Amino acid sequence: MEDLANRLPGSQLIGDGDILAGLSYDEAEWAPVGRPLGALRAESTAEVQQAVRACAELSVPVVTRGAGTGLSGGANATDGCLILDLSRMNRVLEIDRANLLTVVQPGVVNDDLKAAVAAHGLWYPPDPASAPWSTIGGNVSTNAGGLCCLKYGVTRDYVLGLEAVMGGPAGPYGTAVRLGRRTTKGVSGYDLAGLFVGSEGTFGVITEITLRLRPAQREAPRTVVGAFNSLVDAGRAVALCTERGMQPAALELLDRSCMEAVEQWKHLGIEPGAAALLLARIDAPGEAGTDEANAMAQAFAEAGSLWAEQSTDQVEAEALFEVRRLAYPALERLGPVLTEDVCVPRSAVPEMLAKTEEIGLRHGVRIATIAHAGDGNLHPLLITPPGDEAARRAAQAAFDELLDTAIAMGGTVSGEHGIGLLKRAGMRQELGPAVCEMHHAVKRTLDPLGLFNPGKVIGDPDTP
Repeated sequence: MEDLANRLPGSQLIGDGDILAGLSYDEAEWAPVGRPLGALRAESTAEVQQAVRACAELSVPVVTRGAGTGLSGGANATDGCLILDLSRMNRVLEIDRANLLTVVQPGVVNDDLKAAVAAHGLWYPPDPASAPWSTIGGNVSTNAGGLCCLKYGVTRDYVLGLEAVMGGPAGPYGTAVRLGRRTTKGVSGYDLAGLFVGSEGTFGVITEITLRLRPAQREAPRTVVGAFNSLVDAGRAVALCTERGMQPAALELLDRSCMEAVEQWKHLGIEPGAAALLLARIDAPGEAGTDEANAMAQAFAEAGSLWAEQSTDQVEAEALFEVRRLAYPALERLGPVLTEDVCVPRSAVPEMLAKTEEIGLRHGVRIATIAHAGDGNLHPLLITPPGDEAARRAAQAAFDELLDTAIAMGGTVSGEHGIGLLKRAGMRQELGPAVCEMHHAVKRTLDPLGLFNPGKVIGDPDTP
């Protein structure tokens, strides 16, 4: 720490154990956490450059974090690292209404950006459930999805360019480079900005991001709600909507356990009278929106819903979607949660939901399920009693079997939460040795010292 402080004059290094402990992990309760050397709350690109340069000279790993809302351990400290906290780099630097773009620092909170651009008649669509707290830098680093990515795409679809502090082929460690562009189109060279999206801080430190925007929506969306006697029936409704070519802005699933947990916590007056709810948001304007909402309700009914209702009451609709956003923190209150993030082909959603129930029963593990069901991205949440090691082992076995099942269906082990520490083995199984070695080759090329977030995503070649 003394050597680091000497190389960082004017920077406020953090060495207090209690503060470091709070900065050392994200929301992935089951991911391992190392002991950091110290932390630095950077406030500018220049300060990040200085810190990276000093860490390279001292062989101190750099682990970057934002709000710490990740669910895979990607921001967890490694032993002897410097935690680089970018939450104070939180300025919206530019809003360009004429060209539908914005330039932001990585610590800008997602919902704060939405509010800032809305004042200019613009909209930033990516909306992870953590949008009130998560930062744009973290969203970019994990290629976050969200409720409306079914129709409008994920974070990668909105990143035009970025600034990153790197080393290796970019120059000495601490070199800032600009990747990507500001134009709508551009194919000059490889898509290096796109490569950074979803890289979880393993190539360098993102210090500025240029994002695509859309015009704000002019009409209030319609909401269609369907109640089902079983998760599988709800899954059949999702598959039927996909088969018929419907394109809602969001199609979300909540099971009874999730609804009960939110109600016990927040007392919103939600009475879960069914095994599952589907929430569809239709934002097509005028008659097209009316027709699509009617068709959605009809598909729910044909799939066996207990009832299907439409609503244009914005307060009522937002209350239902708020239950969806609150589901994960509500379940966290009940015990340690091991969060899945599998994504399967949409036609396989009913089968994956059935398998999830069967795996939970066979292992004796309580599994609550929320899902971005419309795009096949399921979040089975495995809940264990605090301090129960046998239950923890059973949950880990169920977790691994869920990954195996998703891969067997042609799916992926992570749809939006990233790999971090929790999904490394599953990713290797999904990709195979040859493709994993390609990943290692990219990492070695861009970060030859292995300085940035070591052990995450692809892990080290010898890491199990």
